[in-house]
Amino acid sequence: MEKLFTISQTAKIVDMTTETLRHYDRINLVKPFKTDDWTGYRYYSAQELVRLNTVKALQCMDLTLAEIKEILEYRDFDKIITLLKQAEAKAESKIAELEYSKSKIIRARKFYESKLQCGNQPTDYFVKTFPQRVILLSDTMQLPTLNNLWDYHSHYYEQLGENDKGDFSFEDLAGIYESGGASRLFAVCTRYKKIDGLKILPKGEYLCADCTEENRNLVLNTLLDTAKSQYGIIPEFSVHLVVLSGILQWNYQIQILVNKK
Repeated sequence: MEKLFTISQTAKIVDMTTETLRHYDRINLVKPFKTDDWTGYRYYSAQELVRLNTVKALQCMDLTLAEIKEILEYRDFDKIITLLKQAEAKAESKIAELEYSKSKIIRARKFYESKLQCGNQPTDYFVKTFPQRVILLSDTMQLPTLNNLWDYHSHYYEQLGENDKGDFSFEDLAGIYESGGASRLFAVCTRYKKIDGLKILPKGEYLCADCTEENRNLVLNTLLDTAKSQYGIIPEFSVHLVVLSGILQWNYQIQILVNKK
């Protein structure tokens, strides 16, 4: 004899509410195995449990109940596969969007943790060694804004075009490259090929300092003076990495090459 479950037991097994199961019954999405004529109690078999879990999985792919009902009623396997592939693509896009948002939140959290550990004291100038980095300059963007930082990488893939974008990937990192009085936003490449707009940031020691938008020019001029007085050089360029200081806020870390290796 097939094992049957009450509506309360079924709701607990599939992690849904009893009212949800009643609603699915009313719209003929998932009918109970049987309903007692005298009491009106609903009972579910293993087959309905599978169907309920399928509904739950498809809902995670942003499908409506009407779309899910249509899929479950199909007998054309090719059509079912096509719809599930579309749902899978939507799920992948949603996962990528969530991962990107998560990375921003993590970086904001780390910023506040570092400020807490430092007692919110301003960071002194320091020297740090960086490996060689390859950056791609934006052809239009000069300064970061809320709009261009939120969907940062899409700008560079559009700039590359269909023929080149498959050869590139980028770190989750934005910055400003300044040289000769001109500035351009850049993305740090993790995979690339030689095209116009690429710049090499040499391996070596960089004089660094953290700053805000308000004091960025002052800190930059101080670093340039320090590079000239202590290292005897006039830097050809400066790098201003964007450091998230909140969900929709950012500061900078300015980096100036003082010892190429």
